[in-house]
Amino acid sequence: MLSRSFYLHPDVMFLARELLGKTLCTRIDGKRTSGMITETEAYAGVTDKASHAFGGRRTKRTEVMYHRGGTAYIYLCYGMYSLFNVVTNEEGIPHAILIRGIIPLEGIDVMKKRRRIDKIGKGFSNGPGKVAEALGIHFSHTGTDLAEIPSDPMKPAIWIEEVTQKPSPEHILSTPRIGVGYSGEDAKLPYRFLLKKK
Repeated sequence: MLSRSFYLHPDVMFLARELLGKTLCTRIDGKRTSGMITETEAYAGVTDKASHAFGGRRTKRTEVMYHRGGTAYIYLCYGMYSLFNVVTNEEGIPHAILIRGIIPLEGIDVMKKRRRIDKIGKGFSNGPGKVAEALGIHFSHTGTDLAEIPSDPMKPAIWIEEVTQKPSPEHILSTPRIGVGYSGEDAKLPYRFLLKKK
C-alpha cells in the first residue's frame, strides 16, 4: 500500500504520472477487486480553472479536497456516476487526481456483475464512471483514507499498491483533459496522462 508520504508530494502533475501502472484496490461488501491504473487527470487546486476548488471555492462537497493527501474525493456526476479522485499535497492545498481508466486484475467476476456486462471488452473500464462502478466505489465513500485499511473486513476500503515495474517515460502520453471546456485556456493544459497501448 502506498504510504501517506507519497500522497503529500507537492507536484500534482508528477503524482498523476506516478500513479500510472499502480494497482487501485477496493474492498467493498467484503469483496476485493483491483485494476491497473491506465489514465489519470491532474487538477491543480485554487489556480486551476478546471478544478472544483478554483479560486479557493469551498462547499460541502469539495471540503474533502482540502484534507491531507491520501484522502478519497468522490463526487456524483450528472446525478448518475460516481467519480473517484485522489487528494494530494498537504492539508489545505486542494490538489486532486481523477482516475479515468483501469485494466481489471482481481475480482473480475464481481466487476462484471457490478457493470452488468458479461465479458471484459475494450470499453469495460475506460472512463471514470466505469472505473468506480467496476470497483464498487460510490460517492458515499468520499473522505475514505487511502493510506489505511480498516481491520473490519466489512468496512469499505480503497487503497493503491505499488508495482515492481513502473512504466517508462516513453510509454506515457500527456494530453489536455477531457470535458473541461468551461475552463478557458486551462482546458488546453496537458494534465491528462495515459499509458500508450502496446
